[in-house]
Amino acid sequence: MDASIYHEGNRQLQDRFDSRRIADRLQQVTLHDRFSDGDRAFIARSSMFFLATADADGQPDVSYKGGVPGFVRVVDERTLAFPDYDGNGMFKSLGNIVANPQVGLLFIDMGEKPRRLRVNGTASVSRDDPLMQRFAGAQLLIRVKVRAIFPNCPRYIATPGAAEPSKYTPRPGYTPPEPSWKGFDDFKDYVHPRQKTPSGE
Repeated sequence: MDASIYHEGNRQLQDRFDSRRIADRLQQVTLHDRFSDGDRAFIARSSMFFLATADADGQPDVSYKGGVPGFVRVVDERTLAFPDYDGNGMFKSLGNIVANPQVGLLFIDMGEKPRRLRVNGTASVSRDDPLMQRFAGAQLLIRVKVRAIFPNCPRYIATPGAAEPSKYTPRPGYTPPEPSWKGFDDFKDYVHPRQKTPSGE
């Protein structure tokens, strides 16, 4: 992907925190616009994701979507589909899609090896999509044409039921370790220094 995913607001903060180089490197190495085998497997075993939408005026909304693993399906290398089940009838997310089809999906695995995957694209809503019959309980079907797929560092994900937060989570009197990805050959020469916080940590 040649086009930058960053706008001026991103760049202002990257420059303030001296992170432009690592931001560009993360885009170069991790960003893609076609589902990999790993992406497909991760999505296939997911039982939930978060769906971000905005209305025609740009007012945002985010919604939890859940189902039996496999309820989100990668249809082809650049398309995924998921069902809409009976809900409260407000249609906040899907109504936003009708008005503004740009969406963001965030998949999270909170298990022993946490993982996050972000999928951005253009969505459509259909009541007569032929694929809908393959989703039990579907009243509508949403297809997302992918624009960008990228993993996120999972370090702040806490395992449900764990007594302690992630070891990477800052707290008083504790300096978290650096995540292992910062030492990978693809990234180690691009990582910016950790910023000093008001507490000096």
